Amino acid sequence: MAAAVVASAPGKVLITGGYLVLDRPNAGLVLSTNARFYAIVKPLYDEIKPDSWAWSWTDVKLTSPQLSRESMYKLSLKQLTLQPISSSESRNPFVEQAVQYAVAAAHAKFNENKKDALHKLLLQGLDITILGCNDFYSYRNHIEAKGLPLTPDTLAALPPFASITFNAEESNGENCKPEVAKTGLGSSAAMTAAVVAALLHYLGVVDLSSLQSLGNKESVDLDTVHMIAQTAHCIAQGKVGSGFDVSSAVYGSQRYVRFSPHVISSAQVAIEGMPLQDIIVDILNGKWDHEITQFSLPPLMTLLLGEPGTGGSSTPSMVGAVKKWQKLNPQNSLETWKKLSEANSILEKQFNLLSKLAEEQWDVYKHVIDSCSRLKAEKWLELAKEPKDEAVVKALSGARRAMLSIRHYMWLMGEAAGVPIEPETQTRLLDATMGMEGVLLAGVPGAGGFDAVFAVTLGESKHNLTKAWSSLNVLALLVGEDPRGVSLESADPRTQEITSKVSSIHIK
Repeated sequence: MAAAVVASAPGKVLITGGYLVLDRPNAGLVLSTNARFYAIVKPLYDEIKPDSWAWSWTDVKLTSPQLSRESMYKLSLKQLTLQPISSSESRNPFVEQAVQYAVAAAHAKFNENKKDALHKLLLQGLDITILGCNDFYSYRNHIEAKGLPLTPDTLAALPPFASITFNAEESNGENCKPEVAKTGLGSSAAMTAAVVAALLHYLGVVDLSSLQSLGNKESVDLDTVHMIAQTAHCIAQGKVGSGFDVSSAVYGSQRYVRFSPHVISSAQVAIEGMPLQDIIVDILNGKWDHEITQFSLPPLMTLLLGEPGTGGSSTPSMVGAVKKWQKLNPQNSLETWKKLSEANSILEKQFNLLSKLAEEQWDVYKHVIDSCSRLKAEKWLELAKEPKDEAVVKALSGARRAMLSIRHYMWLMGEAAGVPIEPETQTRLLDATMGMEGVLLAGVPGAGGFDAVFAVTLGESKHNLTKAWSSLNVLALLVGEDPRGVSLESADPRTQEITSKVSSIHIK
């Protein structure tokens, strides 16, 4: 019997490049996180029945324990398409497309001998389980209903992979909330990447065991996972997005420039009956021209996310409104776009400079960061009186100014397009956050709206910000930066202790 395969992929936080990253050659800085989606793939049946060689279909079972959902499908071994035969709830198009494209990739890559082995493996059926870390979802309502404090300790007391509640209220228009309350970490991209990676490894198309060294982004196997995951994700969501969420789920933290959309055009315009294997050959042989450069926060800096309790935003409708504004006001939008792009570039340069200063003058860098972590930003310049400290302080101040410019132009864009990219409530929270000791910057990630806000803190000041947010009715999440992309796991995560600390608070 084939062994089970467990693969995981991280969630993301886009700290610069919101909206701009949709158009080449604009770049986005995206951090992958320690919140991960897991996919477990194993055979559905212990053995193949004697008459199964003549079967033209095999069984696929998809289980999502957090949503209490289980769906059964038939997979055509000729067309490689899924047909649902039973489902407890609505279908999951991201996993469905991930399965179809991953199996098609195996067919496209293998010779006839390998195809026989693949056929036998598929005849055992596919048993797929998906699990998302709690950080992808909002448990705030649950915590408030129990009368518990809005602190990371309360979140840490939740059981891993806790069940997910659905948004009770329904609303229409630009601010419609997702079906499940989410925190904006890119759950669909991480889920798609995890399922594709687990299936491709299980079917023998890629070998993820060689990718365990951190930061290994130069890999043909990773490229294959990326191409299949991007295509499956685009087809599932019905449009070609920028792809930074899938890219970071596969490769980890990075500076990202999007691929040209036409690379997956064969999948978009596939005529009825066209074999999926033919489409996949086009995809795998296409000119994928995305650009990925290694990037992570400079040393002694921490990413922190806070959930204000407003229930998330619909990114596609906000992007649609901004695109409409650009079309109707080409001159004004181009000017805002250009200034926003410049501010993004300045922030990127300051981050790179800080990383370089840390490498070249560690003792000075550490001293300045430690000192600034205990002071509000307006006091930092006093440290620059020492010539040796000046370069680090200037870079920190430059990063702050760049972030304030980014926020300003994002707000202007939202006002002009009629969508809340930085809503008033978020503005008040972000201003208060940036005024606290040891906070380098804060902003709304990605497309903005009512998702969790992010902050970058210096030294040990994270703990003070967590307490301050709690007093402002903001729930600091447990999630942080982790530069790893997709990874092969040693076991089902439910059998491991994956919480970093044990809390005395218990939620029953």
